[in-house]
Amino acid sequence: MAKLPVSTEKIIEAFGPHLNYAPVDGYDGRDEPDDVVKTHCCFCGMQCGIQLLVKENKVVGFEPWMEFPFNEGRLCPKGVQRYLQNNHPDRLLHPIQRVEGKGFEKVSWDDAMDKTVSEIQRIQEKYGKHAFSMLSGVSLTNEKSYLVGKFARVALKTRNLDYNGRLCMVSAGAGNKKAFGLDRASNNYSDLEYAEVIIVTGANISETFPTLTHWIWKARDRGAKLIVIDPRMIPLARTADIHLDVKPGTDSALYGAMLKYLVDHDMLDHDFIDNYTSGFQETIDAVKDYTLEWAEEVTGIDKEKIKAAAELWGKAKTSFLLHARGIEHHSKGVDNVLGCINLVLATGRIGRPYCGYGTITGQGNGQGGREHGHKCDQLPGNRDIENPEHRKYISEVWGINEKDLPGKGLTAYEIIEAIHRDEIKGLISICFNPLVSLPNNNYVRSALEKLEFYVCIDFFLNETARHADIVLAGSLQEEEEGTTTSAEGRVIRIRQAVTPPGEARTDTSILLEIAKRLGEEDKFTYDNSEQIFNELRVASKGGTADYFGITYKKVEDKMGVFWPCPTEDHPGTPRLWEDKKFKTPDGKAHFNPAPYKLPGEVTDEEYPITLTTGRVVSQYLSGTQTRRIGKLVDQFPEPMLEIHPELAAQYGIKQRELVRVATRRGEGIFPANIVETIRKDTVFIPYHWPGHKSANQLTPGTLDPISKIPEFKVCACLLDPQGKIAPPAKESEAYASV
Repeated sequence: MAKLPVSTEKIIEAFGPHLNYAPVDGYDGRDEPDDVVKTHCCFCGMQCGIQLLVKENKVVGFEPWMEFPFNEGRLCPKGVQRYLQNNHPDRLLHPIQRVEGKGFEKVSWDDAMDKTVSEIQRIQEKYGKHAFSMLSGVSLTNEKSYLVGKFARVALKTRNLDYNGRLCMVSAGAGNKKAFGLDRASNNYSDLEYAEVIIVTGANISETFPTLTHWIWKARDRGAKLIVIDPRMIPLARTADIHLDVKPGTDSALYGAMLKYLVDHDMLDHDFIDNYTSGFQETIDAVKDYTLEWAEEVTGIDKEKIKAAAELWGKAKTSFLLHARGIEHHSKGVDNVLGCINLVLATGRIGRPYCGYGTITGQGNGQGGREHGHKCDQLPGNRDIENPEHRKYISEVWGINEKDLPGKGLTAYEIIEAIHRDEIKGLISICFNPLVSLPNNNYVRSALEKLEFYVCIDFFLNETARHADIVLAGSLQEEEEGTTTSAEGRVIRIRQAVTPPGEARTDTSILLEIAKRLGEEDKFTYDNSEQIFNELRVASKGGTADYFGITYKKVEDKMGVFWPCPTEDHPGTPRLWEDKKFKTPDGKAHFNPAPYKLPGEVTDEEYPITLTTGRVVSQYLSGTQTRRIGKLVDQFPEPMLEIHPELAAQYGIKQRELVRVATRRGEGIFPANIVETIRKDTVFIPYHWPGHKSANQLTPGTLDPISKIPEFKVCACLLDPQGKIAPPAKESEAYASV
């Protein structure tokens, strides 16, 4: 074999058993690519650096990017295999249209665009501008997120735009804004290394953000104590000093009891509280009755373990608290986030080295994608679409009259509800697969069937797109230039490695063409992604998510720049709040009362078991990409019902026995996986699959009143063993069932 582009020793050190240098599509010379492109993984919010190997305009492999500061060459199983989607036979190579009784047929771009634009115009002329809606996603780059927000408001002229971050980060964002006035993790993750105590709550880091574990292990090597809060003994919990196996839906009771313990034992930073915060008294008043005994009864956690966790946290000199969807996917997700922040503020461990608080972004650009305007209530720079000053500024940037800028629209699930009410008649989607990812997906399916017209932009025919009238063949991440923003708040460069295959087009060019045909070409005169980014910089200037001082060159030279970065000579802000000047109206960090409330659905005699959902290591979100990569499917080929041995024995359930799981919304049949690493009153199903394998046919559409995030993490179910063992998993069954 010819000499590899980096040393074999470094590759082996970084990847070990994940190595795969087998040829793809007959390329024997894979060790001698035409180009090696430094870019980033297309999956989770860690946005790990990776180098893609390119030959004859195809991505044929990868190698470590050892110099990138976050992951230093490390990749998870998804990152190692991500390049394989580029050559997948399912790739959409041209537009297609649905023909009743015949399925999908190829259509020319002109005909597809003509049909799309004429249907948008017909529906809006007949029912009003807001009867046509748009759903977007935060695996898009910052440039495309910004473009979508402008496209919906200026070209479509609709207020009904939202995004799949509504299922991800909005509770964290709302909590951050309430407490700090700004929505971003407070630190870069290297600060973890010197933290004395780390709390990880509602975040299965080892499976969903594996490369982040490196920084936790570095802290552990230095003697850091680790507290993991999760109803399952996730891999990280097996090495923790304390594992608090909280009953799903009772998180805020736990945080409240821990806060009361800190107050009762004076484990507080009084100087920080007195000088840099507000709302402390009201917050502690809300938890004054939250004794350890009460918390034990509500959460199901031994009171001595709660006490031990509170003491570890209270006595530490440096600490870091991390959370993700486990505490956010609730009808009180914002309260859960605020409960965590209260623990951080009470001990004053923020805004200084090795002390921090981080909301772990789930999707690839979950951070940047929630900053630049494709949320129903948001304008670029994380501005408020209802704020007159914000509206005036963005209208000037866009060259439109403020009165023509639509106001706040409906959230993602509310759009589905509005379709059922006949208020919305048309939909365009990009980077969103709601038939798999939204809750109560039988309800979602019937909404899609009610639409008069639906057009989808995607690179694979995902499950939702099968209900579309027109599917426009779009682009993979590596087929366009751009930027994303990692979970740390680091703006990084996505470099184009290849061009779209066949007749497929870039997402950007598709949106620009539709805008042109809708008569708004003069508002969308971009020649490349950098021009879009430069307009984004201006649009974000002065906002809480200020990118004005960030340029492509600066990002490339520094391997990323942390926002806020208000001027071109500003270095960026890896650690927030060192000046103790928060972005709230009074300049202080705000404590917020977070009293315990029941979840939207509780168990009863008919539905006596709590169901919770989540991810597995080899799959990503709705699985559109990862369920098409063979080695990832082999690693976890189907969803299984995770159940404790005692609960399984109670129902007479055997390993891999098929079990019907039913809720008030639907039912599914899943093979049992009997494990001791879950609460005895709780079962778990991962949500990456469609059809009869979908966990989200069971979950409720109950929404948090502030963030409007669905309550995926807790619902009541019943179990009905079927008396037969599941056959070997076949991924094709999942597709055939849709």
